[in-house]
Amino acid sequence: MFETLHMYFQYPFVRYALIVGVLIALCSSLLGVTLVLKRFSFIGDGLSHVAFGAMAIASVLNITNNMLFILPVTVVCAIFLLRAGQNTRIKDSIIGNGTSIQSSVILESKVGDETSVGPFAYLRPNSEVGSHCKVGDFVEIKNSRLDDGAKAAHLTYVGDSDVGKKVNLGCGVVFVNYDGSKKYRSVVEDGAFIGCNVNLVSPVHVGKDAYVAAGSTITNDVEDGALYVARSKGKSIKGWVEKRGILKK
Repeated sequence: MFETLHMYFQYPFVRYALIVGVLIALCSSLLGVTLVLKRFSFIGDGLSHVAFGAMAIASVLNITNNMLFILPVTVVCAIFLLRAGQNTRIKDSIIGNGTSIQSSVILESKVGDETSVGPFAYLRPNSEVGSHCKVGDFVEIKNSRLDDGAKAAHLTYVGDSDVGKKVNLGCGVVFVNYDGSKKYRSVVEDGAFIGCNVNLVSPVHVGKDAYVAAGSTITNDVEDGALYVARSKGKSIKGWVEKRGILKK
């Protein structure tokens, strides 16, 4: 067996392929990133090109110990290629240039350029996030699209929906896409503002530049540029706490 392995290692491309694989695994481990790929994608392809380029340079410069040159070059380049923080898992996805990912999971999805993901965000399969977007902490996106410039900063669920350009989804926004038997899809047009703690009961259509007040539950379509408010009127009852005595120990 060892003689067979030795025979294969006589071929340069076999040695190079092994080195590249080890470098990719090492760089991923050093950065705390788990990459599950069916084939080379953005990171695998990038690092393989870096490693092979470093090998070529080492050969031209007649560097005796190639590994002492190839390893640091590949590690340094990996830091700029990945831009993904620790405890991040990316599977079969495409990540754009300049995008940062912190402690998040991205599965079979696409993320554009200069977008921020995480910490603790979850992109489920068939999701697409555009460029210059923000997907913040505890945001889950499933089978949905966020167009360029859209923001969901925290605590938001976007399921089976299309969110337009420069839409703001406030804290606690939920796309209510499931009625127990079927999934429904909603659309939020460009420039709309969705306030905090809003429920969008799919299927609904929120028009361009519409404004949905915080705490509302949307069950009807919202016209372009309209204000939508759906919440009960608040009332303050003076002296109620003292009369009831509920806070006295």
